[in-house]
Amino acid sequence: MAHVISDDCINCGACVGECPVEAITEGDEKHVINADTCTDCAACTEVCPVEAISAE
Repeated sequence: MAHVISDDCINCGACVGECPVEAITEGDEKHVINADTCTDCAACTEVCPVEAISAE
């Protein structure tokens, strides 16, 4: 199960550096997690300032 980023994302990029498998990329209006790459480690959820990341 991968994590997903909701529309609450403020596109700050805090999560990008926390992802050990580089599954998070910047989208047009929010960051996006590649479900095929995500290992469900949840490291990104701890650094998101607006709690926009959750388990799918």
